[in-house]
Amino acid sequence: MNISRRTATLGGLSLLSGASLSTRTRAEWGGLNLGEGLEEFWLATDAYIFGYPLVTMEMTRRVVTNVSKPEGTRAPMGQLIKLRQYPDASYRDVTAPNADTLYTTAFFDVGNEPWILSIPEMKERYFLFPLIDGWTDVFQVPGKRTTGTGAQTYAITGPGWKGTLPAGLKEYKSPTDIVWLLGRIYCTGTPDDYDAVHELQDQCKLVPLSSYGKPYTPPEGKVDPSIDMKTAVRDQVNRLSAEEYFGLLARLMKNNPPAPADTPELARFAKIGLVPGKDFDTSKLQADFLKRIPQVGFDRIMAQFKLNKDLRDSNGWMFTTKTGLYGTDYLMRAFITAIGLGANRPQDAIYPTSQKDADGRAYDGSNKYVMHFPKGQLPPATGFWSVTMYDAGYFFVKNPINRYSIST
Repeated sequence: MNISRRTATLGGLSLLSGASLSTRTRAEWGGLNLGEGLEEFWLATDAYIFGYPLVTMEMTRRVVTNVSKPEGTRAPMGQLIKLRQYPDASYRDVTAPNADTLYTTAFFDVGNEPWILSIPEMKERYFLFPLIDGWTDVFQVPGKRTTGTGAQTYAITGPGWKGTLPAGLKEYKSPTDIVWLLGRIYCTGTPDDYDAVHELQDQCKLVPLSSYGKPYTPPEGKVDPSIDMKTAVRDQVNRLSAEEYFGLLARLMKNNPPAPADTPELARFAKIGLVPGKDFDTSKLQADFLKRIPQVGFDRIMAQFKLNKDLRDSNGWMFTTKTGLYGTDYLMRAFITAIGLGANRPQDAIYPTSQKDADGRAYDGSNKYVMHFPKGQLPPATGFWSVTMYDAGYFFVKNPINRYSIST
């Protein structure tokens, strides 16, 4: 019997929710002819899930920064991307984009020196500039809710950096070398408001510490022609072989260290040849297993839609408040990476998702739907709320009027 996404997701639901092997689990997987190597195979899928956020972040970084100068939704390392309008249906770099804010984003590396982020006076406008580490944790989130709307400047330092910062700079220490600034500034989408937000974006600055307070011209980016700039990043990650995936993960963990709480998991993963900073040892796993690990690992991730106890269902809308900071909940961390990379902390955003109508039928574009809120029961948002239509891959749906959401 071959392992397929259907059998792994539907036939093995009772075992996909767990991280350890039970007697029942062994029996169920015995039919898949994995033999005595089942424990190693299952451990390898654990490692796949553990590393999914870091590998996805790196693959996203490669695509987003693989240009010589800022253009559209991309810019070289250390340079701000200033989206001048909402993304459209052709956007495939990151899952679940929004059409409520204009993104001001950048990838940068704090391994060699800190970077300085300057945010202008926002004039009471809603904004947030979350700083995301390589494992997708939001380690700091300056914004209207947390730091107000006045002008503010921060020094983002690396995990091993020690030094003295110029007066007036507040330090935010990143747990990893790779940092993703995923800034959002609320915009109504009208021409006048676009102009107003563009003015604010142009006042945002990101410079290395060595150039802070001096005239600074960022260097031209180096373009790698071998990088696939067309295929959606998630598809690129999912197509990696186990050897490619674990080899990349091991290299990335050298400069993007797992948290101290992850130490027990790293000890387990060493048994299958996965050690931070060292070449992945393929001899620890059977060749047949290596071919199946990515498929089963990803199926375990997506099975969280039905299995994760922290995903709540209310009137057909599924949501969780376990985003932005994941601790050792590796399944949730990987799941959110797959469906909404860069998700905020729950204090800043909740993402209810509905895949079926009130009668339990899958949504169909040939039908018309009505969403009803009883009087006084609109979403209790202090910033804004919106309803966005995504396709099965969590990207905007192409439509004749190029409208992707209804927003307050």
